[in-house]
Amino acid sequence: MKTFIAFVNKESRHIFRDYRTMMVLFLMPVAQILIFGFVISTEIRDASIGILDKSKDDASRRLVQRLSASGYYKVQSVFNYERDIEPAFRRGDIQLAVVIEQGFGNNLRNPDGTAIQLLADASDANTSQMLVNYCSGIIQTFAIEESGIEYAPILTTEVRMLFNPSLKGVYMSIPGTMAMVLILISAMMTSISITREKEFGSMEVLLISPLKPYQIILGKVVPYVVLSMINAISILALGIIVFKMPVLGSWMWLFVLNLLYILLSLALGIFISTVARNQMVAMFASMFALLLPTILLSGFIFPIESMPWPLQWLSRVVPPRYYIQAIKTVMLKGGGLTYMWHELVTMTGFLVLFLSLSIYKFKVRLE
Repeated sequence: MKTFIAFVNKESRHIFRDYRTMMVLFLMPVAQILIFGFVISTEIRDASIGILDKSKDDASRRLVQRLSASGYYKVQSVFNYERDIEPAFRRGDIQLAVVIEQGFGNNLRNPDGTAIQLLADASDANTSQMLVNYCSGIIQTFAIEESGIEYAPILTTEVRMLFNPSLKGVYMSIPGTMAMVLILISAMMTSISITREKEFGSMEVLLISPLKPYQIILGKVVPYVVLSMINAISILALGIIVFKMPVLGSWMWLFVLNLLYILLSLALGIFISTVARNQMVAMFASMFALLLPTILLSGFIFPIESMPWPLQWLSRVVPPRYYIQAIKTVMLKGGGLTYMWHELVTMTGFLVLFLSLSIYKFKVRLE
C-alpha cells in the first residue's frame, strides 16, 4: 500500500507540474460553460431592422421608439423608398423591415383599422420567424395602448418572408454544414500530412532541398485543393439534388467562394502543422480550434446579433462566418460581388495571413 500511495503521489506531482494538463482540466470546462451559456440562447437581442415610415406622424414615431426600446431590435436603416429595402437585405444590413402605411395614427381609431407590413430575411428561417413574432406582439400591444380601448383594434400585419418563403430549415443548415465540413477536412488533412512528415523525419529532407519554403507549401497544398474541390462539389450536388437548395446567383461566384474558402482552410491547416509537434496535437488542434467556433460563433446555428459583444467581436476572427454569409448571398439572395465584397476581402486577408505565418515558420526552421 505504501508503494501504491507513493506512486499516486508521484503521478499527482507530474500532473500539477504540467501546466498544459492543468489548463485542460480546469480552464477548458470554465471556458466551455461560459461560451455555451452565452451563445446557446433562443432569445433575440439587438437584431438589425429597417424602417420605412410612410406616415411620419406622432404615432408612427412612437411605434419606432417602442421597437427600439424593447431591446429586441436596433434600428439600423431608415428608408425613404420601398426599392431601397431589398438591397439592404442582400447586403446583410438588416434582418427585418417594418413598413408603416400612411395615416397610421388616424387609422388606429378608425373602424377599418390599419396595416403594417413586415419583411423578414428568411435565409435563417428560425431567426426570421422569431423576429416576426416578437415584432407582431409589440405592434399589437402598442395598437391597443394607442387606441385607448380594451380590445384589440383591427390591425392587419402583412408578413413576407424573403429568399425562403417556405421557411425550409435545410436552406440554413446546408451552408453551415459546408463551412464546417470543408474547414475541418481541409485543415485536418493538411496539418496531419505535414506533421506526419515531421515525425518521420522526411520534412528535414525537404527543408534542406533546393526547394524554397513557398514551393514546399504550394506543393503540399495543390493535391488537397483538388480533393477538397471534389468534396465541395459533391456536397453542393447533394444539397441541390436531394434538398432542392436553390442557386439564384452566379455559378462563377459560387466556384470562387468555395475555392477561396478551401485555400483558406488549407492555409490554416499548414499553419497548425508548423506549431504542432505530432499528429495527435495537430488533430486535436484542428478539431478543438475549428469545430466549436464554426458551430457556435459563425452564425451557423445561433444568431451573432444575440450574443454578448465580446463573443460578437470574437466571431469576427472566425473565417466560416464570412463564408456562410457569402454563400447565402449567392445561393439564396442571388447577390454578386456588390453584396459580398467585404466577405471576399476578409477571407483573402485570412488566407494571406496564414500563408505568411506558415512561410515565416518554415524560414525560421531553415535558419
